[in-house]
Amino acid sequence: MKWQASNDYGKRSLVETAIGRYKSIIGRRLRARSFPVQQTEVAIGCAILNRMLACARPKSVRR
Repeated sequence: MKWQASNDYGKRSLVETAIGRYKSIIGRRLRARSFPVQQTEVAIGCAILNRMLACARPKSVRR
């Protein structure tokens, strides 16, 4: 457990979860052919996912 904590081993599962979420919502493959357009497509997909997650995140206020 110390090795996992010191090397941030848990980040791998977070990354795998994020990629799985991207693939299930956006799609498994890119539609664009050229690399610059693929980069734009991925950026738009990430922006969509971030907006969806922001809508679902509770907004708590400390009282």
